[in-house]
Amino acid sequence: MAMSWLAVIVLLFPMLVAGQDRANTMTGIFDEDIRSLQVRLDGDDFAPAIAILDSDDRIRIDFDHLAEDREYFRYSLTHCNASWVPSGLVDSEFLDGFNEGVIDQYDFSRATTVHYVHYSLTIPNEQVNPKLSGNYLLKIYRESDPGEILLQCRFMLSEQTTPVRVGASSQTDVDYNKSHQQLSIVIDTERSQVEDPFNDLIVIANQNGRLDNEVAMRQPLRMQGSSVIYEHLPALIFDAGNEYRRFEAVSETYPGMGVADIEYYDPYYHYRLSTDTPRSDEEYVYDQTQHGRYFVREYNSGNSDVEADYGVVHFSLDYPETPGAMIFIDGDMTQRRFDSNARMTYNPATGLYERAMLLKQGAYNYQYLIVPPGARRGFTSGIEGDKYQTVNEYTVRVYHRRRGERYDRLIGFGGCRTEI
Repeated sequence: MAMSWLAVIVLLFPMLVAGQDRANTMTGIFDEDIRSLQVRLDGDDFAPAIAILDSDDRIRIDFDHLAEDREYFRYSLTHCNASWVPSGLVDSEFLDGFNEGVIDQYDFSRATTVHYVHYSLTIPNEQVNPKLSGNYLLKIYRESDPGEILLQCRFMLSEQTTPVRVGASSQTDVDYNKSHQQLSIVIDTERSQVEDPFNDLIVIANQNGRLDNEVAMRQPLRMQGSSVIYEHLPALIFDAGNEYRRFEAVSETYPGMGVADIEYYDPYYHYRLSTDTPRSDEEYVYDQTQHGRYFVREYNSGNSDVEADYGVVHFSLDYPETPGAMIFIDGDMTQRRFDSNARMTYNPATGLYERAMLLKQGAYNYQYLIVPPGARRGFTSGIEGDKYQTVNEYTVRVYHRRRGERYDRLIGFGGCRTEI
């Protein structure tokens, strides 16, 4: 078996389709032996990676290192502004204590063909305790080589002083129950000391955790008392997309959902998924998905973190070769990056777009995005289709820079799911 080893972008967040490097601040893995990075609100796998400052909330980071023995990993934090550019604050301004921690929670894989060590940490902790709200970038490196970043991940701390109400509708300013969804946002600034809502706020809206079509706004439509209202704005109109595709690679003895067959070729099990086909011309079909997330799971295990194995998952897509355009697999398993790991390659011998990935056993959500020549974002229309009935998750974050301050506070977040 041969193995073959992305709307409008508003104000912020230009997305590089190629040439991404370690200098950017997107969540990413830069060492091929690091796998299965997950960043979550501890205790709630379905929540965004946002914790409430000065509460019992914790951000949990998990990852695997494909190795026989433990490595001595350390980590540090960088405070970033609303657009994920480092704020320039010194450590003592945003942290209580030192800006370095040791990752001392680890466990070895058990009864797996691929040996790995599973690591986890939570923030804040006794070593590292952020004291400001906003965006944070956590970088992990070997104790012996702090200059080489092995992986990095984003998380956020919110003051939650500003209630955020979000609504989504398929009756939009560009079409009516066709291919788009439109948000309306109401922010209550009564308790957040916002002097000038038309200049001091940045509001960021996100669909299903995607970064390429994330939008940021500075100007609301209007105010009503202490309420700042964002509605009937072009930036708040999103392509509706379609329900995410799913597969389950949870066993080495039987093919799960979406898996056509399983074979072992030393040193890996290979999971060949059923060939995907375009859905743009098909009728909408509801499916209860997790909007791009994945969950590590081995069907017969009580501790999948260390008992789930790794295997090579083979994706294939029956789609005509499209010179100049790029097709990417979008989902948390690719950290939402448009890089070589996520990019499908056309195989003339099979007439299919293909990609193989080494993944941990579990249940996965994904979709295909097309990036036309010269574009900086992906589109669902060509392969997945844009169905107004699609159940999407939207998250809205509100940042505030007070007069004289040098950083962007995250003063509130909220979200909704489309209910059509």
